[in-house]
Amino acid sequence: MRKKLIPVLSVLILIFIILVCLIVGKKVKQYMPSKEVQDLNKYFAVETEQEAAIEVNHTLVEQKAFQKDGEIYLDYQYVHDEFNHRFYWDANENIMLYTTSENVIKIPAQGKDYYIGKKKTSMDYDIVLVDANKTYLALDFVAAYTDLEYKTYGEPSRVLIQTKWGTVTNVQVKKKTQLRVKGGIKSNILKELKKGDQLIKLEALENWTKVSTEDGLIGYVQNKRLGLETEQTENHEFKQEIFPHLVKDFEINMAWHQITVPDANYSITSALQNTKGINVISPTWFYLNDNDGGIGSFASTDYVKYCHENNIEVWGLVSNLVNQEVNTEEVLTHTSKRENFENQIMAAAIQYGLDGINIDLEELKGTVGEGFIQFIRELSLKCDKNGMVLSVDNYVSSEYTQFYDRKEQAAFADYLIVMAYDEHYAGSDEGSTASIGFVTKAADDILAEGVPAEQVVLGMPFYTRIWAETPKEASGEDTESASDDYVPYELTSEAVGMNEAMNRMQVNGADKKWLEESGQYYTEYVFNNVTYKIWLEDVKSLEEKLKVMDSHGFAGASFWKLGLEDSAVWDTIIKYIK
Repeated sequence: MRKKLIPVLSVLILIFIILVCLIVGKKVKQYMPSKEVQDLNKYFAVETEQEAAIEVNHTLVEQKAFQKDGEIYLDYQYVHDEFNHRFYWDANENIMLYTTSENVIKIPAQGKDYYIGKKKTSMDYDIVLVDANKTYLALDFVAAYTDLEYKTYGEPSRVLIQTKWGTVTNVQVKKKTQLRVKGGIKSNILKELKKGDQLIKLEALENWTKVSTEDGLIGYVQNKRLGLETEQTENHEFKQEIFPHLVKDFEINMAWHQITVPDANYSITSALQNTKGINVISPTWFYLNDNDGGIGSFASTDYVKYCHENNIEVWGLVSNLVNQEVNTEEVLTHTSKRENFENQIMAAAIQYGLDGINIDLEELKGTVGEGFIQFIRELSLKCDKNGMVLSVDNYVSSEYTQFYDRKEQAAFADYLIVMAYDEHYAGSDEGSTASIGFVTKAADDILAEGVPAEQVVLGMPFYTRIWAETPKEASGEDTESASDDYVPYELTSEAVGMNEAMNRMQVNGADKKWLEESGQYYTEYVFNNVTYKIWLEDVKSLEEKLKVMDSHGFAGASFWKLGLEDSAVWDTIIKYIK
């Protein structure tokens, strides 16, 4: 019996030993560092020989660079969005543009030549490459006009771009170790590190530190393997563009003068008769008149002469509101047509001896935003060379008008006029034309967008809207009248001047009351079963808006439009605009 147990015990002991070995082996394996080396092509997600990975400020990005003949190219849209939005690609005419404070640089696609103004210059590489889907810019050319530095490395190909400068922390490897993809000993090895190797410290964790090697490998090293830390200040010499502005040494007291036919120019004498302090007038003379950039004109030399004799500057207004058959987007997005438009404007401005140009391009779509901004850039250079002011009319800031890029406008144009009116308009719900809250927000928002206060002119209304609620015919208990959103009246409105609105109120025996939240008087009355409502613009409401202009340190004010005001407003205006 005893002899029979010996083999059984031997087997059990052997099984026990095997189990112990397995458990110990598993534990040992659990704490043994991985020796697997990371495939760097997979790490950088580089799939072809033409591709190069991109790191920006020690962060690997998804975007890839493109290589050709030893040059690195970046996707134009990526350059525009991330590094320098001043590059402008005209896909219609296959030309890249870059606008400096002095010249428009033109770079035709698929070539080594480019033009600074009319001067031809060449590189030893193609600057712009185009394929069926994308446009590429040579990074070397981008760097010449952009505050960035870059280095390239191979195997696999990668480009390290730096756009931020300051103090960085360098850390020294104190003992031979590994740089791993993630913070853990089981993570793959990116690189073997030697004692004394220098790394850039990116982020300190509990047991690991995120670092970058000089050649752009970003990973983790155990804290216990790192030693001395030193700080280094990184500097980059780049000459930022300085954009000159023709800013007046007086506050702007401007009025728009609506001219719709040439004979209306004769009204300038009577229009100015009761005004005080006006130093700029903007007649609505010029308009985009065809899809090639041609303009129409109501301009008058005698008008300009009269204004100059009365020490008033003339900033001719250019709009896209007269000829509704013209496609503004067509003109602004084709370089040749846009340039023709600009040249036509400047020729007229010189012909009539204007002091400035006032651009009023309205109802644009987001798709034309880039073309519009390029138009402002190019026109500003032409105005500057001819000693003329360039001002641009702008809607109040909103989610839907961000493409007007008011900050970039301000870099080139001399003044931005924020049209702080039409809060409620024909076709909208009834309400104020320009409540004080609306005006204050418009003032705050344009500053928040980065436009300097000394370049902002606050646009104010001389008009108001009379809203009419005309009852609908009784419809009984039908489905329409029973619905929750049913409105029992037809709403219409008309824009009138200050005196006309006040006259309507008085003729109908209505009273007015001051609305603190609106910063204006309100009145309503019933005539022929129609209810009329008016948020009045008058001397008092205008003064509230002038206080906003004054408190924000703006360059002045502009008023739409001359002839709709109560003459008493000028005594108030000159209290705020000296």
